[in-house]
Amino acid sequence: MPPQALLPVLLLCALLLQAQAGHRSHSRKRMQTTSKMELFPEIKVCKKRPAFYLCKHLCESHRDCQANNVCCSTFCGNVCLSTL
Repeated sequence: MPPQALLPVLLLCALLLQAQAGHRSHSRKRMQTTSKMELFPEIKVCKKRPAFYLCKHLCESHRDCQANNVCCSTFCGNVCLSTL
């Protein structure tokens, strides 16, 4: 093979490898976001108004709350409220 043809072939191989790696990273991101959504259910608005002292204990997800409590959105931020 002549030396002038070697450079375009190597360039084509590099571009093909880069295109395949980009496709894989997009599918991984999609899988990570779906699994993250399953682990952290959506925080909804609280059905009842919490007491003011609960506003000191904010939460980011349901895992931050104790048993029989859920993390929900209120006037002072996200707080843990009892489901009972």
